[in-house]
Amino acid sequence: MNAQSSRRRAPITYTLRGRLYINLTSRCWLRCRFCPKFDGRWEIDGASLRLTRREEPSVVEVLAAIDAAGPYREVVFCGFGEPTLRLDAVLVLGRTLKRRHLQVRLNTDGLANLRHQRDITPDLAGAIDTVSISLNAQDERTYVRHCLPPEPGAYPALLDFAARAVRHVPTVTLSAIEGLDDVDVPACRHIATAIGAGFRARLLDRVG
Repeated sequence: MNAQSSRRRAPITYTLRGRLYINLTSRCWLRCRFCPKFDGRWEIDGASLRLTRREEPSVVEVLAAIDAAGPYREVVFCGFGEPTLRLDAVLVLGRTLKRRHLQVRLNTDGLANLRHQRDITPDLAGAIDTVSISLNAQDERTYVRHCLPPEPGAYPALLDFAARAVRHVPTVTLSAIEGLDDVDVPACRHIATAIGAGFRARLLDRVG
């Protein structure tokens, strides 16, 4: 048995601060310089969240994991990958959880429209209560420096996604990281306010 096959599969869910987090994928379009996984750090409370493509859980597996979990205030799509890379699963799960009268949050890089080449924000209506978008910078140059998008146009696409999401999702929040080089947090807050979104200053290396 090789090291890969003997490695324990990452948990499908984990709990932080009374919320249940769904670990759908470790894949991501960005390669953010500040993301701990690119330094080999995948752990939350001692458990590795690293998933290979073959290990990504099915909708049925996620629902079973949710049913087995303890009490929680909110269900959050967030791991060390980008949930909207599995958009169909997010939408099916979100709608199912909403029928159970649960609060559902999507943590995202805001690039789903660019990746899917269509406006996916109307699809979030009825599936997601809150969208938290990692703005990360007050301008495109600073964003590219820190987030390393694979193609041009990511930053304006993020802003457009956020503006569209406000029309379809009850709560939209943009976030930026306190203390990240050259990131102007008040300017990021102003961007959020201008599009009708909330804002949150995040802590470096803190998932959630």
